[in-house]
Amino acid sequence: MSRLWEKGLPLDQRVLRYTAGEDHLLDARLVPYDVRGSIAHAEMLADQGLISSADRDAICDGLTALDAGFAAGEWQIGLQDEDAHTALETRLTNTIGAAGGRLHLGRSRNDQVLTALRLYLRDAASDLALRVTALRGALDKLVKRQGDVELPGYTHMQHAMPSSVALWCGGFDEGFADAASGLQTVQMRINKNPLGSAAGYGTPGLPLDRDATTEKLDFDSTQEPVTAAQLSRGKAESTLLFEITLLMQDLSRMASDLLLFYTQEFGYISLAAEVTTGSSIMPQKCNPDVLELIRASAATAQACLDESLMITAKLPSGYHRDLQRLKSPLFRSIDLAVESVDIMAYLLDGLKFLPDNIKLDAGIFATAEAYRLVRDDGIPFREAYRQVAKRYSK
Repeated sequence: MSRLWEKGLPLDQRVLRYTAGEDHLLDARLVPYDVRGSIAHAEMLADQGLISSADRDAICDGLTALDAGFAAGEWQIGLQDEDAHTALETRLTNTIGAAGGRLHLGRSRNDQVLTALRLYLRDAASDLALRVTALRGALDKLVKRQGDVELPGYTHMQHAMPSSVALWCGGFDEGFADAASGLQTVQMRINKNPLGSAAGYGTPGLPLDRDATTEKLDFDSTQEPVTAAQLSRGKAESTLLFEITLLMQDLSRMASDLLLFYTQEFGYISLAAEVTTGSSIMPQKCNPDVLELIRASAATAQACLDESLMITAKLPSGYHRDLQRLKSPLFRSIDLAVESVDIMAYLLDGLKFLPDNIKLDAGIFATAEAYRLVRDDGIPFREAYRQVAKRYSK
């Protein structure tokens, strides 16, 4: 197996295992994006007269076939491949011959992986935003089913003012709307084309047309100057992770409310049997494990954000292998967010509030009574406040 950077010298297998890390596993999601970036690059090289049209066609057809074969499970990225980029180019060259070796002209693994990653992140952010919209749909259905059910509103874990299922859902719905919007604004950092910046200092002497690949790949702009590409590593990733962290905090707080509502002491809600689990020792238990794991997921999301920020915090400019470590927390957080948003939407579809179990403390209407005195008797609010307070003093 010949890797993109090899010069014919042997590589200690321990070094390969350590430097490749998880990339041969993590990169599976990047294969179609690396194929797309590579095809755009090959087309640009041919347009600039740097490779022949015959080589371009062979490269594009070969990459398309490899992409289809990977999706069908006909081949996988192995440790000896090191990453998706080596896996594709090696197999391409084995399939089409010398033309495959011409593909890497005018690029480095550094801008290659960044291009594939940004194409993936663009789709991942949009996909997650759509899933959040579906979660909002589940909340809307709950409002339509039971929005009029009265709930106590809490401050300091005490009954404070009257609320309702509609108000409870609405507060979280606004947060999720904000999350969906935030996920779309991340595109401002993601959608810049790094391809052709190579190792961070361009391709001296090669007449690359970077704007052509920008157009082919639907990027908003070509990242300039070339030194900006590697310096920007981690920024789009951390911006997305920040938005995910805020989203997961809202999900976690919703889960925390529902866990409280589900206790026997409250008994405000019931959960569908299929979303609860049993106990290995207590036959009667219907445990809300899903909600507990959602509650914990906010910590994982924040840890992923912190890891991303700390990896890049004190790096000098230019490319450094440290940046490889961004993939793991990034992919972990994206996957966790997708799973958590989807499972919460599913859980809400089977959730029921139980009005007969929801009792509002008489004092919960105290503020409304003070407002009535102001409105009907024309007295200052502070005086109305004192009059009503006397009725509840102990």
